[in-house]
Amino acid sequence: MAKNIATESTGKQAPALRRAVKILDMIASAGHPMTFTDIVTQLDLPKSSAHGLCHALVEMDILQRNKVGELQIGSHVMNWASAFFAHTSLVESFQQLLNEHQDLHAFTVTLTVLEGAHVIYLACAHSSIPLEFTFRIGMRLPAPFTATGKAMLSTMHDEEIVQRLKNWPAPMTANSVTSVQHLLQEVTTFRKQGFSVDNGQIREGMYCVAAPVRDYHGNAIAGIAVSLLEREATPDAIIIAGKRLTDVAQKLSSRLGYQLK
Repeated sequence: MAKNIATESTGKQAPALRRAVKILDMIASAGHPMTFTDIVTQLDLPKSSAHGLCHALVEMDILQRNKVGELQIGSHVMNWASAFFAHTSLVESFQQLLNEHQDLHAFTVTLTVLEGAHVIYLACAHSSIPLEFTFRIGMRLPAPFTATGKAMLSTMHDEEIVQRLKNWPAPMTANSVTSVQHLLQEVTTFRKQGFSVDNGQIREGMYCVAAPVRDYHGNAIAGIAVSLLEREATPDAIIIAGKRLTDVAQKLSSRLGYQLK
């Protein structure tokens, strides 16, 4: 007789899948690559089954191994993330706002969210002016070097920033901020002026200006940025772009339920 699936105990279904999800959740929340031993120990998993799961996840590019063999989240998950975010109110509201702001069409405008020590790009509108750098949906970059990452980090307490960035990323350019202490100095300035600046820290010759986007609780859930060529990024141009982005970010936040106090 066939079993009635609806009456089966869901807690006993697909144990391998549940273990795989636990592995992915732990690596994602850690914000840095993890060794196989750490995964087995912290999750108290049998080595044989955990080894098989990790091997399969690596084969499917859901996990990736770095140069020293540690495991980190793979690029395949962004196929799912992109499909999900394409239907969220955040991305939809961002795209609607861009359509309403003709003054932003001259810039490359990006939307990111913060995940651990990285930002993930959810949406991008490219300008007609080449930047010699292509932002791609699903791309991950170190948060301390990006304008949107700095904008979101600036809404946190210093202690939370230090904790989140325990494993400092390798620099992307000679301008990349070199330590969490240096970043905290930048953050102090960004908090006062209301917007953040990446002065060639992810790509030499390219500046980005960003502001945080907040949800109805007031929490920073995303960052919105415009990119400029270095020759365009005069002090006055940066201030103008910063004020414009702050206004746009507040409008986007308002559409997400945030009420400016």
